[in-house]
Amino acid sequence: MSDKKKAVVLLSGGLDSATVLAIALNEGFDCHTLAVDYGQRHRSELAASQALSRALGAESHRAVSVDLRAIGGSALTDDIEVPTELEAGIPVTYVPARNTLMLALALGHAEVQGALDLFIGVNAVDYSGYPDCRPQFIAAFEDLCSLATKVGDEGGRFAIHTPLIHLTKAQIIEQGTALGVDYSATVSCYQADAQGRACGVCDSCRLRRQGFLEADLPDVTRYQ
Repeated sequence: MSDKKKAVVLLSGGLDSATVLAIALNEGFDCHTLAVDYGQRHRSELAASQALSRALGAESHRAVSVDLRAIGGSALTDDIEVPTELEAGIPVTYVPARNTLMLALALGHAEVQGALDLFIGVNAVDYSGYPDCRPQFIAAFEDLCSLATKVGDEGGRFAIHTPLIHLTKAQIIEQGTALGVDYSATVSCYQADAQGRACGVCDSCRLRRQGFLEADLPDVTRYQ
């Protein structure tokens, strides 16, 4: 039996979450990765998540399905066109309650696994203006963890780790590269094709491409 601490890592299959998994592993955690099939536009990021979990050395991986298309309201879960130009305010790619839902699922998985540490790749610097990527949201959810769980009721304390929250995309890429992340295996695009190839024009693709440029590293993204 391992005496290392366990952690649940939310792993979407994208650049940020792959970097977070590498960081958690490097910090000595036994990592159990969790992907959420929420009805997003493409399946390729889910396949990437499973492959990355295995390649980087997580202890286990599972995917949980929740149909957010039944709610809609986002270009990622509804018949709304993905924008190719920067928008003012919160963009239509924001998925209502997505990070709240994902952290809740990770919290349940953590209780079952006996883990007190949760990792998520939210970022408050190079992000698209999503309100559920802010430090205030993470702090509030961490407080909720103690109130809403058997572990919390018995005196346990969950910690939500956000190692990327104050990093630029370039800094994220530099750190992940140093930890051996194969970014060609990640899928960040909002409208990737069935092979996981990126469109190159959506907000996520632009932020990713700029990150490689500023890090002075080759862009290994597979484009359509």
